[in-house]
Order: sequence, then C-alpha cells, then structure tokens
Amino acid sequence: MKDDWDDLRAVLMVVRHGALARAAKALGVNYTTVARRIAQAEEAYGVRFFERLPAGYVPTPEGLAAAEAAEAMAERETGLRLRLAGQDARLSGPLTVTAPSLLIASHLCTVFDAFTRAHPDVELRVLAANEVLNLNRREADLAVRISNDPGDTLTGRRLAQQHTAAFAAPELAERLAAEPGMPLEWIGFTFWDGPPKASRARHPEGRVRLRFDDMTAVIGAAKAGLGVARMPVFVGRAAGLVQVPVMPPQPYQDIWMVAHRDVWPAAKVAAMRALIVARFAGAEAEFLSRPDR
Repeated sequence: MKDDWDDLRAVLMVVRHGALARAAKALGVNYTTVARRIAQAEEAYGVRFFERLPAGYVPTPEGLAAAEAAEAMAERETGLRLRLAGQDARLSGPLTVTAPSLLIASHLCTVFDAFTRAHPDVELRVLAANEVLNLNRREADLAVRISNDPGDTLTGRRLAQQHTAAFAAPELAERLAAEPGMPLEWIGFTFWDGPPKASRARHPEGRVRLRFDDMTAVIGAAKAGLGVARMPVFVGRAAGLVQVPVMPPQPYQDIWMVAHRDVWPAAKVAAMRALIVARFAGAEAEFLSRPDR
C-alpha cells in the first residue's frame, strides 16, 4: 500500500512542479527514482499518466485525474498529521522553523540558541527561505514572515511594524552630511526604473548607479561605499550602515509569526513561540526609523 501511495505521490509532484528534477527535489529523492515510480504507477493502473516528450513529461488526462486523486489523499494525510502534531505535548522530536535569512542573522539566532539549550531533545531544523513555504502542507511547523498578508488560513501574531529608509556606509554618510548638494547615487534592485520616489523631492538629480537582484548584494555594495541603498531599518542597522536623511522613512511590511491552526498549540511550537515573542517584545525601535530622520 505504501509503495502505491509513493508512486501516486510521484505522479502528483511531477504534475505540480512540471519537471522530474523539481519533483525529485520536493520528494527528497533523485529523478530516476521519480521516473521509476511513475512507470510503476502506470503499470499498476494500466494507463499512461505522462507523454514522454523532448520538452519533458506532459500529463495525459489520466495523469491529471491521478494527480487530483493523489492531491485529495495528500490533503487527508497532511490534515491528520497536523491534528496529531497539535496534540503533541512532547518537548522532543523534530521541529522545522522558516524565516528570512537576514532576520535569522540579526534577531533569531539568539532565539535558536536559547531554544536548543532549553530543549536539547528537540531536533530543530531552520529553513532560511525568502519564499513563502506552505504551512498547510507542513513544509514547516512555524514561520516568521515579512508580509502584510501572512495567510488567512493560518493562526498568527504580529511581532513588529517596520520602516524602510536610506542607508550608506559611514564614510559616504559623512560626505553627504558635509556636502548636502553632492550628486546622489543609488544602489537599487533590477526592477527599479529610477531612484525611490520619496527621495526625488530632496534629490531630483539622483540616479541609480547599480542594480542587483538580491538584498545581500545590495548590502555588500552599500558597505563598500558604492552608493545609497533603501532597505528595512533593521537590515541597515545590523549591517553597520548609517541612516541618511535623503528621503523620509516609508512604512514597510510587518513581521509576523504564523503556523497552521492545528499545529499552533503543540508543545514544541508553543515553546518556540514564547521565545520569539520575548525577543521581539519592546524591540519596536529596532525596526522603525528614528524621529530625527
């Protein structure tokens, strides 16, 4: 029976992810295993679930029907696992937490240190993910998210409000203070079509010098003194950059802690939640711009 479910789950994952390699990654196996399980499922049911084309595996109508049935089976299994996890009173066993990597580095590492010291029998796994993992499928037990829409089907708590502001390396910040009329060069993102609108009233001559597709790269360029960068206040301060008054601070997405409602009361999740709440309590100033900026 388990082999039958594993085979159908392989069909579901290929339909869901669109490729053998991505399905294999989601299942934690190699792509040859996925191909073998699909072949076994086709043999067992006597139909072809996929056409093998040069572009990849393309699901047949029978394959889509099998994936739909497997999806329903997966939802029932996940629902049972979530309910059982929520009733788990043990402070032992696995616990998976996901959060953005920059927030882990600046705020959550101390939480994880305290948690593992207090609960050494818990096998803590941390997924440093900027993408939103699906808690309804239990890709993680607890998530810390930067979002104004943390998930309607989840239970959550807002940890902090945020601002973004302009930051620069200390040497550049000193130059800007001494020469307020100097040309302003920005380090931005690939989707920027120009400097931030909020900065144009004070610095209409500003230009974007460099564009990156990753915040870590933007931080590195700003630390190297290549220009001014807009980023969440906690990121700029953690990076040792200096907030510069070239634009008013702007509201940014809130920081939330969320979990599936069935998992929220579990002992391990509750213990982690308590430490996260304590870390963020009274920390509003770490995420908001100072009044003089």
